[in-house]
Amino acid sequence: MTLATSVPGSPEYQAALTGAALFDTSASAKLVLTGPDAPMFLGNLGTNDTKALPLGGGCEAYFCDTRAKVKFQTWIYHIRLSDARHAMWVETTPGRNTELVQYLDRYLISEQVEIADRTGDFAQFHLAGPKAATVLGAALGEAVPELPEFAHMERTFARDGTCSLRRRDQLGVPGFDIVCRTDVAEGVRRLLVAAGGVASGAGTFETLRIEAGTPVFGKDIDDNRFVMEVGYAPRAVSYSKGCYLGQEPIVMARDRAGHVNRAFLGLKVLEGGPLLAGAKVFRDSQEVGVVTSSCHSPRLGVPVALAYLKWQHQEQGTRMEAETPAGKQAVEVLGLPPVKS
Repeated sequence: MTLATSVPGSPEYQAALTGAALFDTSASAKLVLTGPDAPMFLGNLGTNDTKALPLGGGCEAYFCDTRAKVKFQTWIYHIRLSDARHAMWVETTPGRNTELVQYLDRYLISEQVEIADRTGDFAQFHLAGPKAATVLGAALGEAVPELPEFAHMERTFARDGTCSLRRRDQLGVPGFDIVCRTDVAEGVRRLLVAAGGVASGAGTFETLRIEAGTPVFGKDIDDNRFVMEVGYAPRAVSYSKGCYLGQEPIVMARDRAGHVNRAFLGLKVLEGGPLLAGAKVFRDSQEVGVVTSSCHSPRLGVPVALAYLKWQHQEQGTRMEAETPAGKQAVEVLGLPPVKS
């Protein structure tokens, strides 16, 4: 399935800000873990407390190595399968399903856990905007209850099968992930569009993501990045659960230093166009950061960027320069998110 080609600042972009924009996110990698030890197994590897997730609950979590360097960025949901078994649904970056299966299998010793790659079996949409719940309710034929982020429920779209509806605000506006079998996905998409969802493309999604300051693995995160430097990572880290890979460096960063060496923040580009990924940021001729993502922000009327900035160079309003092939461009620290909703 392919949704409409997008142009940032277009009706698609406006729909996300004033109505509801519909994105196809089916490429997301999807695993299902079953067996009585699945919650504990994931909890022993990930940064968040998956063992305590109730049915219908979810969370963001990172899988790290012993140095707390990020290996996988994930979203984990406690679900019930059609045969009434409980299971853990794990979503990660598109194209990394095989790698994640191999990573998890490497740590599977005697636990009663089965890992299944379900990426090709399920489609996924993201409905984003202040009217997302209204559009979703119209497509379903019933009101959608208020859900906290990462909470989820099952509902049926007419005769198009049961879908999982998951609250997830990844674009800076209220949002829902709608996950359904691939054989009913087109029917679900049609119902969402008929209810007012504006079919939107990857360019608009990327613009909104950057404006919201939402990091993604492969662009803003790699396997050499300390997890506590990643934007919004603290909400994905539990300090009260048992031991897990990378726990010691995470606790040391909190208890000894009191801060991390770098923080993930937004920048306003004061002159020139969007910055290239990898562009270095300087302050008084000293290298203090690196850019990971950038785009033109229709709301600000200038480009914005996401970057890692060193400690003591993170105060909002600080002026710096980003190095580009055409010369240096003036930038200013905005904080996170770089564009407020």
